[in-house]
Amino acid sequence: MTSLPFKSSLRYFTAVFVVAVFIFPIFWFALTAIKPRSAVFNKDTVVWFDFAPTIDNFLAIWNGPSVYSISDSMASSVIVATGSTVLALAISLPAAYCLSRMNFRGQRLILISALIHRFLPPIAIIIPLFFIFHNLGLRDTHAGVIVAHALINIPIAVLLLKSFIDDIPKRIDDMSTLDGATRFQTFWHIILPGVRGGIAATTALCFIFSWTEYLLSLFLTSSIRTLPVRISLFDPGSQVSVIAATGTSAIIPAFIFILLVQKHLVRGLTMGALKE
Repeated sequence: MTSLPFKSSLRYFTAVFVVAVFIFPIFWFALTAIKPRSAVFNKDTVVWFDFAPTIDNFLAIWNGPSVYSISDSMASSVIVATGSTVLALAISLPAAYCLSRMNFRGQRLILISALIHRFLPPIAIIIPLFFIFHNLGLRDTHAGVIVAHALINIPIAVLLLKSFIDDIPKRIDDMSTLDGATRFQTFWHIILPGVRGGIAATTALCFIFSWTEYLLSLFLTSSIRTLPVRISLFDPGSQVSVIAATGTSAIIPAFIFILLVQKHLVRGLTMGALKE
């Protein structure tokens, strides 16, 4: 019995340590963003808190010269991440419902194909994708990047949403059909409200992937620059503080989005973990 508190404490401190390891780079990034140049490039010692905080780095990326400005990149990232997430969900929700509730030839093949597609790294398809989008007139457009990100997100979104819909008993569909509801009415009024947590979790994953995606955004654009691409264009030798301020600014919208869907996100990620 005496070992139980020890195991509980050990588990607690292990969890705190793991979280601290992952949080520390973000903390250091944010700390560097408010450091003056003299503190960042101090050759004698690593400056932790012995400096006067400044917001000059943030002013430089928002109101400074165009070489530092990220306002256009922030707008592009918001447009692309929001558009690709909406498009992926619009396609994945009915697809997941069909795969969960209907039996048809090739159903298993579709699921396997979706899984294989997710395993395929973007670098393997970037060259043919580049020429396809160029011929379709989608290169260097917000619509092109939105479609590219949605294509990458759809397989994982379908698999996740299908698992959430599978947790809703099929007898509920049968009961609604007996009450005179059409399949679309069942999907809209019963299935969608029942998987709100799953939709929130899928939305968060799709949004974060699109928000942080670099390779497709780099190759499919030249004048439009999302935040990850914009950050890569800074000089890491002399613009460390600007990079830190840009990275910190990029984290904030994603963090706010996660907070807004936090309640449904936790429920969605744990759905199906416990069975009655």
